[in-house]
Amino acid sequence: MCGICGYCGKNILHNKEIIDQMTATLIHRGPDERGIYNNKDVALGARRLSIIDLARGSQPVANENKTIWVAYNGEIYNFHHIREELLARGHIFTSGSDTEVIVHSYEEWGEDFVKKFRGMFAFALWDSTKEALFLARDRIGIKPLYYTLLPDFTIVFGSEIKAILKYPGISKNIEPKALDCFLTLEYIICPLSIFKNIHKLEPGHLLKYHNGEISIKSYWDLIEATQVNQEIHGMSNSAIQEKLAALLQESVKYRLISDVPLGAFLSGGIDSSSVVAMMHLEGIHPVRTFSIGFSEQSYNELAYARKIARLFSTEHHEEIIEPDAVDLVNSLIYYLDEPLGDYSIFPTYLVSKMARKHVTVVLSGDGGDELFAGYEHYKAQKLSKLYNAFPGVIRKHFIESIIDGISPSPKKKGLVNLCKRFIDGVKKSPFLHHYRWTVFLNELEKQQLYTEEFKAELGEFSFFDLIEPHLEKASHFDAINAELYMDIKTYLADDILVKVDRMSMATSLEARVPLLDHFFVEWAMSLNGTLKLHNFTSKWILKKTMEHYLPKDIIYRRKEGFSIPIKNWLKTDLRDLMEATLSKENVNGDAYFNYACIDKLKKEHLSGHFDHSHKLWALIVFYLWKKQFLG
Repeated sequence: MCGICGYCGKNILHNKEIIDQMTATLIHRGPDERGIYNNKDVALGARRLSIIDLARGSQPVANENKTIWVAYNGEIYNFHHIREELLARGHIFTSGSDTEVIVHSYEEWGEDFVKKFRGMFAFALWDSTKEALFLARDRIGIKPLYYTLLPDFTIVFGSEIKAILKYPGISKNIEPKALDCFLTLEYIICPLSIFKNIHKLEPGHLLKYHNGEISIKSYWDLIEATQVNQEIHGMSNSAIQEKLAALLQESVKYRLISDVPLGAFLSGGIDSSSVVAMMHLEGIHPVRTFSIGFSEQSYNELAYARKIARLFSTEHHEEIIEPDAVDLVNSLIYYLDEPLGDYSIFPTYLVSKMARKHVTVVLSGDGGDELFAGYEHYKAQKLSKLYNAFPGVIRKHFIESIIDGISPSPKKKGLVNLCKRFIDGVKKSPFLHHYRWTVFLNELEKQQLYTEEFKAELGEFSFFDLIEPHLEKASHFDAINAELYMDIKTYLADDILVKVDRMSMATSLEARVPLLDHFFVEWAMSLNGTLKLHNFTSKWILKKTMEHYLPKDIIYRRKEGFSIPIKNWLKTDLRDLMEATLSKENVNGDAYFNYACIDKLKKEHLSGHFDHSHKLWALIVFYLWKKQFLG
């Protein structure tokens, strides 16, 4: 696991301090070693977190005649099999690392080489004979990669934006579309970044830079991959369960490859518990498990995590988060690089920090909700069809007016809060699909919040423009899988995986995600959606499968989610932070937002009659990010 950076072009600045400074920003991603390669047209930098072949795995890595170089972030879990194939074809290796496999795979298979890899990765490969630079990102988007093309046709890239910003002349202008997207969804959809002209390389894509020009192509398509798995449609439910368990165990087995200690995040939910169960089956005794809890009981899942820990006799570690944990916010925003409104950055960081005291690698259960319909908005989308069967006058004047008049509950998932979220969603356009329940700032609210200057910059842009390219492809799936596909392409890649990568790497911890093995994803997305959302039971086929391994009260308990009680904390421990950050002076210091609207949001939230925690926290994050990155 590493952080990578570099630049390439005919006009690059030949100053070793630049690549040194870029690489230094990534020290948290790779504290064990620094490596740099320089020539007249390219500079590659790598920070290494030693996981495999600790003695000989230094980067960047070259082929025998030093014509091909690679800087690499991630893990290729099938590298042993590829290595054996390459050895049989006459290739010579000087190490046992997976990084060297990338170099020889390119020599053997050319630009199709990336299709051979099973894992999570982002890498830069320089071919001096062709004077071409290749940037690649794994299929699902587990590992990040940013790039920009400068006016002099130099390409600059990095695992994180902060590395790119160290290259002289990089503009720091905010991208209005990205800011609007962030305030709408709490994350920024790929390929946008918060900065104009700095882009995310999309998952499953290969970028080629040659003669000052960039070309990008997809090397993996989930739709095409699922169409191959036609045998699923004739399988019985019991056969599907057997296959699902076998694939999950295989995926976990691949992710146990390590020359350093490893463990697992354990929330006590079905996804992380399933991963721990499979680690136990693979002979990891004891599995080291790590959990985070809260003093507020409606947010605390430690009892479930403890039950799984006892069941599999794990070496279990846990901590309680208190509100003062949010003192971390400035340092966490530094590691994020971009505004991200996901509250669960705090528990993710703290559980990573705790785990890093004991291990260097952890397995997590991320991805299960997007593959097996675990989120409430999938149920809400289905329920909305039944709700719309009621006459409009009953919906508007009875149900909706009553729900709107009730104050939100302080409990995390009280019935009132669920009803309020549902009603708020069904009022929005059905063309937003399930995003109706994950939009935190609607068009009317934007008109009130945004200044005229910001509206003019945005023009006719809508965040819908960013999800529309995925909608046509989603139509190849059944209704439920279509929604899962949209979340895999947006929410999973641009929120969940960003959060896990940045917060784990902030502590120099490698997080592996067995449920996002691309073979497992392809197979799971080939299953009919009704096996996932069965009536109103989410993750039905996964739950039926795991009945053979886990207690039913773990499998069928209500999903809580990995979050913090932010709406309550904003009224108490975080009130001073909110008032200082969203002060009149701060807000009026730029041309983005109307202070009167923000002031109204604060007062309504503090009154307890409204829950504006998502909107307020997103604004707080933006202003803290802006101060840190723009001054």
